[in-house]
Amino acid sequence: MSDSSIFDFLIKRFGSLTEVQKQAIPLVYQGKNVLIIAPTGSGKTETAVIPVMHKIKEQNMNGIAAIYITPLRALNRDMLKRLSEYADELGISISVRHGDTTTSERSLQAKNPPKLLITTPETLQAILPAKVMGEHLKNVRFVIIDELHELFDSKRGIQLSVALERLAERAGEFQRIGLSATVSDPIQLSHFLCGYRQCDIVDLKYLKSMQFEILYPKPTKGDEQRADELQLDGSAYARLTEIKKRIENEKTLIFVNTRSIAEILGSRLMKVVQGVAVHHGSLSKDVRIQLEDDFKLGRLKALVATSSLELGIDIGDVSQVIQYMSPRQVARLVQRVGRSGHTIKGTSKGTIICADPDDVFESHALLNL
Repeated sequence: MSDSSIFDFLIKRFGSLTEVQKQAIPLVYQGKNVLIIAPTGSGKTETAVIPVMHKIKEQNMNGIAAIYITPLRALNRDMLKRLSEYADELGISISVRHGDTTTSERSLQAKNPPKLLITTPETLQAILPAKVMGEHLKNVRFVIIDELHELFDSKRGIQLSVALERLAERAGEFQRIGLSATVSDPIQLSHFLCGYRQCDIVDLKYLKSMQFEILYPKPTKGDEQRADELQLDGSAYARLTEIKKRIENEKTLIFVNTRSIAEILGSRLMKVVQGVAVHHGSLSKDVRIQLEDDFKLGRLKALVATSSLELGIDIGDVSQVIQYMSPRQVARLVQRVGRSGHTIKGTSKGTIICADPDDVFESHALLNL
């Protein structure tokens, strides 16, 4: 088997290869440590996973041969859905292990370990010293880390680095593959992924086409009157009206910076428009899954979300992104707006709704960086 057969597998499924797949798949298949930096919708996941699955099948590897790490349990769940189809086709067993995994599922994994295990950094740390699962980890030959930029330069990232070194002591050296959105310092990120080891970097210089708009809605006399009915000030009602107008006919993600703002804005929107819900990490898993499915199937027209939907959780097509108040960081704004136009050729549309003059100035400064 060769990288050309992997190209054929992807072309048969998707019709063509993306640029990142053309550049990175040969490196992954050759067994090199690789950091892949590319925008949302560029096919990063398949670039890493398909060659690894082919090698597991080709070499008939036993035990847990590959670990796929994501920062969120919700992403774990999403990846299981997404990757199971490929795994079934190639005859590779696949499973998820995180805090929500039931006791019966854990027992099954201990008796019959999957060849590809999807997990979080914390769960990897937890199973490393475990008697049975720790033994299974001796077979690991590949580790893929998704949304690597989210873990970099954080306590969780430090803990993950330690866990990877402990895993290397147990399993021997394994291939490291990192997937990341655009970052300012790829070299530093590659050191985070691989430490002292050699690491190839595939950094796509192109960005998705993005359209940004900054709005500071001012209240009209009519807004002042209607605002009283909802016990709001005129400015808050003007922002509400602007959002309502924009979500009427387009599937929309509305990002906010805190859970409390998500709840307040969501509650206010629900009073003036139907088909809106709030999504954040404090909700139960079942509620989050239901909301994600409802949005994907068109039963909801808008979701008000914190960073819980910032990463690659599958919620289907998104027409536009509204950022309520300044996101404070350029990288965060690009990541959030990138959730719309979810293909490499699609244009991402983002609107920042400002609450005060400071918001306006800060938002303009971010877009001019």
